[in-house]
Amino acid sequence: MANPLFDRLFGRHIGKTTPFLHLLDGRTVSHSEFLDMAAQMANAIVAQGLRPGDRVAAQIDKSPEALALYAACVQAGLVFLPLNTAYQVEELTYFFEDSACSLILCRPQNKEELEPVAGRIGAALMTLDASGAGSFADAAKGQKSTFETAPRHGDDLAALLYTSGTTGRSKGAMLSQNNLLSNAEVLAELWEFTSDDILLHALPIFHTHGLFVAVNVTLIAGGSMVFMPKLDIDSLIEWMPRATTLMGVPTFYTRLLAEPRFDSDLASNMRLFISGSAPLLADTHVQFEERTGHRILERYGMTETNMNTSNPYDGERRAGTVGKPLPSVELKITDAATGETVPDGEIGQIEVRGPNVFLGYWRMPEKTAAELRADGFFITGDLGKIDDDGYVHIVGRNKDLIISGGYNIYPKEIEMVLDEQEGVLESAVIGVPHADLGEAGLGVLVQKSGHTIDIASISEKLTTSLARFKLPKKLIVVDELPRNAMGKVQKNLLREKYRRI
Repeated sequence: MANPLFDRLFGRHIGKTTPFLHLLDGRTVSHSEFLDMAAQMANAIVAQGLRPGDRVAAQIDKSPEALALYAACVQAGLVFLPLNTAYQVEELTYFFEDSACSLILCRPQNKEELEPVAGRIGAALMTLDASGAGSFADAAKGQKSTFETAPRHGDDLAALLYTSGTTGRSKGAMLSQNNLLSNAEVLAELWEFTSDDILLHALPIFHTHGLFVAVNVTLIAGGSMVFMPKLDIDSLIEWMPRATTLMGVPTFYTRLLAEPRFDSDLASNMRLFISGSAPLLADTHVQFEERTGHRILERYGMTETNMNTSNPYDGERRAGTVGKPLPSVELKITDAATGETVPDGEIGQIEVRGPNVFLGYWRMPEKTAAELRADGFFITGDLGKIDDDGYVHIVGRNKDLIISGGYNIYPKEIEMVLDEQEGVLESAVIGVPHADLGEAGLGVLVQKSGHTIDIASISEKLTTSLARFKLPKKLIVVDELPRNAMGKVQKNLLREKYRRI
């Protein structure tokens, strides 16, 4: 039996000396070198006693070795669980315990504080730093550079990505081999990626955009990537004349536009700029096209589905829309109360069905049943409409999700922490417009009678409880929160009131 995801993405490149990763220090990692590294890692993981289906959790810095870990897990039939490097111990503890992972990879500086968690769940704990060194790297170096690929079915679980819910409890989205493979195949063809493409990769590799879109599409096309540890405008500008494509969040494009060196000459070798993970302002579209002659291609996806829609490669790329459903993906707009499809032009909840749609939520059958219909349609939680030409417009989110700089922020999770702070009676966290990040969190606090809220103290305490990207950009104190007749906080009124704050 084959291993579809490994065979199609990685296995086809075994032995090839073609470049895969261009590093900022001038080094190049070939496909063959990368896969030798992945095979050594697969052997090292199996030596820890892991078997196909076991979970490998990784909170490590972006590096060629961190990416090779993904390939190693696929080859060994393991379930890959990448985690945001900003998560704190409290957050990580839940992910490790809920996933029942058998191996945890962390940065050396985090090893000591994570040892109690690993010991409690019986997981092995190893280290890997940004330079590719650590106890895991040491273990891998002594292994063979070949590995007998574990047989897997297309419906077998390949990755587990946690996406918080509005209840505050994170959900593990189960992604199969077919989910990841089908999306990569469709996108590579739709966006016309080839082995000649060189992608500027400045995204994190702990979420769908940077890992399962950017990397998988490049692999399936046989192209290469300029692999950057993080977004650095100077590096983007330095490498752009040698690259052909860029995938980024809106922040990438606003920051490029703020740089006088970024012009049409610099972008003359580029064939495609893609944006996603957050809405791109119409003004950014206009400025970018005026500056470079390129029209940014927007698409729409999420953790549970990978990509669902895209503006066309050849054809009209409409600002303010996310294009049309991908081939093999069905998308409909439904009435939230009845589930019935609404006419084109009317706003409703977005539902999608296709080979890209996840298997369900890990160990949450009730939540899976509530959001994944029996007929295969997934209720995305986004609100939208389809225009007369079939383009999809995202108009809001019925779960109050905040997307800041491409990262998902769930208000309930932050509100739970704020409500525990001294002097706070209750709180509401909303997203407000932000020129650079698209949206930013704003915390609205109501103080207890007879108490005084210390904003500076609360802000300081939040830094130890929440990842940095989740921290509200500002906290304000009000007398009371607006409520409807049923007592529900009307966040729409708060967003309107503070949208220019």
